[in-house]
Amino acid sequence: VQLQASGGGLVQPGGSLRLSCAASGSISSIYAMGWYRQAPGKERELVAIFTSGGSTKYADSVKGRFAISGDNAKNTVYLQMNSLKPEDTAVYYCNLNAVSGKYWGKGTQVTVSS
Repeated sequence: VQLQASGGGLVQPGGSLRLSCAASGSISSIYAMGWYRQAPGKERELVAIFTSGGSTKYADSVKGRFAISGDNAKNTVYLQMNSLKPEDTAVYYCNLNAVSGKYWGKGTQVTVSS
C-alpha cells in the first residue's frame, strides 16, 4: 500500500491550502483515512479523519477552519485548510486505517509565515 500526498507549501497567515492523499496498492476494506501533523519538537497529533461511512473528526485547534472530505471510489482523501495560522506549520502525514493494517504517507511540509 502506498500513500501519495500532495499540496503542501508556503502560505501567508490567513491563507488556504488543499492537501490530497491517494492510496494505491492492495487495499482491503478501509475504516478511515486522515491527516496527522508533527511540528518541530512536538509529538504527532491528529488533525482530521474521514471514515468510510462519511463521518468526520477534527482536532479542536482546526475546527471551523479545516474541512476533510473523501472519495471512497478513488481511495483519496482531501484536507481543505483555510484561515491558516503560524501554529499550523508542521509536516502533515496522510494515514490510512484498513483491515490489513495502518499505513502512513511520507509527509508534506506546510509552512505558514509572512
